[in-house]
Amino acid sequence: MEGGIRAWEGLVAEGPPEAGMVYFPDTAGAEELIRLAWALEEGSRRFYSELAGLLSDEEGIGIFRHLTAAEEHHKDSLMDLLHNIAGAGSAVDFPESLADSDEAGDVMEGGMRISRALQWAQGKPLGRVLELAMSLETNSYDLYIKMYRKIGDPRSRNVFGLLAGEEKLHLEKLAALLERKI
Repeated sequence: MEGGIRAWEGLVAEGPPEAGMVYFPDTAGAEELIRLAWALEEGSRRFYSELAGLLSDEEGIGIFRHLTAAEEHHKDSLMDLLHNIAGAGSAVDFPESLADSDEAGDVMEGGMRISRALQWAQGKPLGRVLELAMSLETNSYDLYIKMYRKIGDPRSRNVFGLLAGEEKLHLEKLAALLERKI
């Protein structure tokens, strides 16, 4: 982490603590939170998948392929939770119901647009791309902690707690690779 911290050269994060909750209204119930989280996970999966195709560094390609698979696993966990909470019948049109929505289109965890992030990443050194991915994973970790605290359903809390832990592991893997590449 020391190299990653040095890379920020004293910059500090700004913004209200609620920044990561922009897609999760206070009035959202468990089912809506799960659906929205699924959409953001799908966006991150798409981003990491396309990002791996932009890179030439084998370790970078490997980590982004790993993250692509992890985001797919997160989506599966959320879909299982949705079926458990809402019942298979009420979730029958999901995720197809998101096909034309902004959440399923061009937005990923952290609220960033996939298209803008991919455009920015083209031609950037791996270290800069890793820093971007670390910021996205940090936002995801923070978001799932907030959701864990907000939601009352014990099964949902468990899933969001597990997702937060996995996002933290992603962050650690990205930081370790960044350390090796600096």
